Amino acid sequence: MSVFKDGFLWGGATAANQCEGAWNADGKGISVADICTGGKFGQSKTITPVLQEGTFYPSHEAIHHYERFKEDIKLFAEMGFKTYRFSIAWTRIFPNGDESEPNEAGLRHYDEVIDECLKYGIEPLITISHYEVPFGLTKKCNSWVSREMIDYFMNYCEAIFQRYKGKVKYWLTFNEINSSVAPMGALLNQGILNDLEHPTEFMNQPDIPQQRYQGLHHMFLASAKAVKRAHEIDPDYKVGSMMIYSCSYPLTCNPDDVLANQEYNRIQNYFCSDVQCKGAYPAYMNRFFRENNIVIEKQPGDDEILKEGTVDFLTFSYYMSSCQSADPNAESGEGNILGGVPNPYLETSDWGWQIDPKGLRYGLNDLYDRYGLPLMVVENGLGAKDTIEEDGSINDDYRIDYLRRHIEQMKEAVKDGVDLIGYTPWGCIDLVSASTGEYAKRYGFIYVRRYDDGTGDFARLKKKSFYWYQKVIETNGEEL
Repeated sequence: MSVFKDGFLWGGATAANQCEGAWNADGKGISVADICTGGKFGQSKTITPVLQEGTFYPSHEAIHHYERFKEDIKLFAEMGFKTYRFSIAWTRIFPNGDESEPNEAGLRHYDEVIDECLKYGIEPLITISHYEVPFGLTKKCNSWVSREMIDYFMNYCEAIFQRYKGKVKYWLTFNEINSSVAPMGALLNQGILNDLEHPTEFMNQPDIPQQRYQGLHHMFLASAKAVKRAHEIDPDYKVGSMMIYSCSYPLTCNPDDVLANQEYNRIQNYFCSDVQCKGAYPAYMNRFFRENNIVIEKQPGDDEILKEGTVDFLTFSYYMSSCQSADPNAESGEGNILGGVPNPYLETSDWGWQIDPKGLRYGLNDLYDRYGLPLMVVENGLGAKDTIEEDGSINDDYRIDYLRRHIEQMKEAVKDGVDLIGYTPWGCIDLVSASTGEYAKRYGFIYVRRYDDGTGDFARLKKKSFYWYQKVIETNGEEL
């Protein structure tokens, strides 16, 4: 018998702005992702508030999934997917974000995507907002800084919850909501852009912590209201949260390092999910807010909204771990995008991300112990440079090894007692990187023949990992 339960949701994950392309087709408006330029390995992307001629914007073409979704979903079905995690592009439904009526062409497109999934018995798992707030709302009110955003978001949720009732069961409100505790997340997730006049380096946009955390408060309220409204529209709807799980260890057993690690975990790994899963702000944030001169502006009834809108399940991305040190001279971990100190016991990927399969087991136990909710790993994978051999094969054994070792640790977590319900590796088909805008950083089981110099015909090719994952799903994780 398999360690994983019957009906375990094997699948894969993408995001609209990284795979769809067709950035202005069929009435779609401009999202924040659409003004992010492409970068190169080791370089940051740039935000250009005014679109510039001759500049490469990765989301504009991506991998043409908008036109080729039927071909791609057929390949997912051939692998045996039980679920496909994808996002709806908010600006396909409300191009500027503040319209009173949705764009029918956008709604119809996702009707077709959902129907194509259901044709093959694939359960849609839909992220409502995945790093692409309407740029119109950034210009109008600096996005989630404004409480107005809650109503705009709920108008969007109302449209899609009503439209896809009876077809969709699983929803996620915000992708990696806890990314917003860092300045980069204020742009990616919240659409906060404090300089609307000049191009800004992606990692170093002007940052105002008060705005970030006030924006998070508004996102918490929007998520809670969405959970409640979804249950009213369809009692069968299950609405989850989605976070980055950044597994972290103290660098040494020095109590100062242990305390530094505890503080990191509270802010990075627990704060947002504590609010969304438990329905209240945790007490440890009071000191953090006080010492950072942050005052969360609440209205009467906000605490009740949070309490009434807790999520049904918890999902997270997991790619790497890091260490924390109280020593200001400790080596920083530039490759680990959430910072920290490199772990001397771990290997690293081509992009400098430390590989730690056992950190996934640790994280699954950590989160299940804390919340007792069903868990799903909705992003995990290895970004690497793949090569097409002369015979047309793509032998990505390094990716197979990475995924195998992580699935082995998922098994151990299930044996530990964790209620794990699904696994959707990131970028099941190659797409453009969120952090750099590159095609070269590939995650998929399916190779997309497109390159950073603008060449390539977007053809889909099966990698060795395609057939490996097919067998994993067929045996419910027993044959790795």
